[in-house]
Amino acid sequence: MNKFTKYIFVGMLNTLFGYSLFALFIFLGMHYSLSVLLSTVIGIIFNFKTIGLLVFKNKNNSLLIKFVTVYVITYCLNVGLLHIFKENNFNMYLAGFLLLFPIALISFLLHNSFVFREKKAI
Repeated sequence: MNKFTKYIFVGMLNTLFGYSLFALFIFLGMHYSLSVLLSTVIGIIFNFKTIGLLVFKNKNNSLLIKFVTVYVITYCLNVGLLHIFKENNFNMYLAGFLLLFPIALISFLLHNSFVFREKKAI
């Protein structure tokens, strides 16, 4: 299985984990805003570990800041593109769906080339 395919499958696992945390926190009576915050923070750490280990075979914890930077970049890109769709009276459900693959691809490329880039042998 190639890295991108692994990335997609691990991304599905990460999404399930993050949503499960959110649902658990809601079940425990937490306010939705705190539930989102905690599930996002814990989810990013979980994602960092699973993507690093399962996709890129990398255990280097010092890459966490770069990893979070990729999240910030893809978040801003996603919101910016959704804004363009909204300004053009596009259905936001469809817009969000249409952006899933390109945002995942950009995220993978950034993780592959910026965060978990392999050192070239000399």
